[in-house]
Amino acid sequence: MSDSEFHRIKRLPPYVFAEVNAMKARARAAGEDIIDLGMGNPDQPTPQHIVDKLIEAVRDPKTHRYSNSRGIPGLRKAHAAYYKRRFNVDVDPESECIVTIGSKEGLANLAQAITSPGDIILVPNPSYPIHPFGFILAGASVRHLPVGQANGTSTDIDSFMNMLERAVRHSVPKPLALVLNYPSNPTAEVVGLDFYRPIVEFCRKHGIYILSDLAYAEVFFDGDPPPSILEIPEAREVAVEFTSMSKTYSMAGWRIGFATGNKKLITALARIKSYLDYGAFTPIQVAATAALNGPQECVEQVRTMYRQRRDVMIEGLAAAGWTVPSPSASMFAWAPIPEPFAHLGSLEFSKLLLQEAKVAVAPGIGFGEYGDGHVRLALVENVHRIRQATRNIKEFFRSNAAGAAASKDPAARAALLDPEKAKV
Repeated sequence: MSDSEFHRIKRLPPYVFAEVNAMKARARAAGEDIIDLGMGNPDQPTPQHIVDKLIEAVRDPKTHRYSNSRGIPGLRKAHAAYYKRRFNVDVDPESECIVTIGSKEGLANLAQAITSPGDIILVPNPSYPIHPFGFILAGASVRHLPVGQANGTSTDIDSFMNMLERAVRHSVPKPLALVLNYPSNPTAEVVGLDFYRPIVEFCRKHGIYILSDLAYAEVFFDGDPPPSILEIPEAREVAVEFTSMSKTYSMAGWRIGFATGNKKLITALARIKSYLDYGAFTPIQVAATAALNGPQECVEQVRTMYRQRRDVMIEGLAAAGWTVPSPSASMFAWAPIPEPFAHLGSLEFSKLLLQEAKVAVAPGIGFGEYGDGHVRLALVENVHRIRQATRNIKEFFRSNAAGAAASKDPAARAALLDPEKAKV
């Protein structure tokens, strides 16, 4: 019996990261030192005062019972206070905010709550996989909007609006929702309020919901802090925004996020979550409350750490001959595949980089077809390890660039990826 007979599973393509992950596991099992820049998994410990609050809360037996799927009131109030001080946006913690078990869960469950089979969803491409597949699993059809192709520069709003208007004009039925994600994972693009304003106006006019993923709101390095779409007063008529504590407070494994905004969408998410879960473990929510209400120096420390890693990575890659745009936000660099290797595509290039340079990256094809000319590098190793990675890459380029440029036929390309085949 195969899982291919299950309808929802059949809607999922093969997991494109699986091959690289399997190669990485085999290399480590063989004792090889792999520098892993593939997954956006923070490597720093959660700040001590947050951990201490968790320990204090877990010692109270009352916290061991079922929690509330909407989130404890204190955490929702703390999140509303964060929106006020960070974005100057007033949020009603009762009707405009819900705690999610990470932003990924919130996005997926909201898709289940609002989607009917055959609905059309507009999603950027490349994008974080849950953005399209949360809706695909709910029975929707996804229409892709190509973004992030201009060498790391922000998407031009005029071009985006032209794409958006064309998509709506040629979609039957009318699109249900538009997904936005800035700072972007994987492209690290950032936008300002001037980008959001015409989109909000357009979506209000056409009755299209907006799902804004703002998971990297606090991981920024240059220029102004990333804005919230809810800073536009009319946005809450159509928009809900997802935020996360994973990167801001190095709490990825704690699984705490939020959905904020449009009351109708928040009510729909709360309704479906009431059938599916009892919320995150109460001590985790208590500790998350302490994180939002407590000292924020730890947030600046995380920001400074990622900025230092970014600078070392971009400078090291430049010295290796790989020109990569310097991200102004997020914990990723979106790197165009160097010309001698461009014909390989992102998956085979990623496998070659792992095999020869001992550096794991995420192939861009995993984020959509328009990502295939890039790989994503995560800033999740310390400065020493990042320097080692760039040295390894420099040596890899020196040894392989000429051969890669010459290997445009399938047999030669296979031999490059697996030297043993060249002996056959």
